[in-house]
Amino acid sequence: MKIQRIHHVAYRCRDAKQTVQWYREYLGMDFVLAIAEDRVPSTHESDPYMHVFLDAGNGNVLAFFEIPNSPPMGRDVNTPDWVQHIAFKVGSLDELKAAKARLESSGIPVIGITDHTIFQSIYFFDPNGHRVELAADTATPEMTARLDAVKWEMLDEWARTRRAPRHAAWMHEKELAGTGGW
Repeated sequence: MKIQRIHHVAYRCRDAKQTVQWYREYLGMDFVLAIAEDRVPSTHESDPYMHVFLDAGNGNVLAFFEIPNSPPMGRDVNTPDWVQHIAFKVGSLDELKAAKARLESSGIPVIGITDHTIFQSIYFFDPNGHRVELAADTATPEMTARLDAVKWEMLDEWARTRRAPRHAAWMHEKELAGTGGW
């Protein structure tokens, strides 16, 4: 078996309608489907929910569940805020800059533009507290090939040592050169 694509990724939301409106307004996603049930199909539990689906491009779907009878939403307090996020690709740096300006002009705080060498991105939060990233690829074919050539060695070294391997340190050398980080 070979996975074809992501069918959908589902997160919890506080308010399904507000979430759909926010993703349509700020990220231009189309609202493609809503499913509401009183029973969970997989477990048969009685637990009413609204399940909404948004088009995230190229056949990928971002979905949300509003589940009003459950305790209030929380987050994994043992995981830093920056780890769990939803990242979407945009077509260019100009699109990324325009999105940043549009979000900020609407009062949405934005972190970045952050240069990751192989892409640049911005970060912000949706109305449910989910961290969202927009990323514009900047990698050259040489960069991509260089990273591809060392991915297994890096993973194996990490698995043995739980320390960051140096195989791709070149990606951040320019940042560290001026900070005394080397």
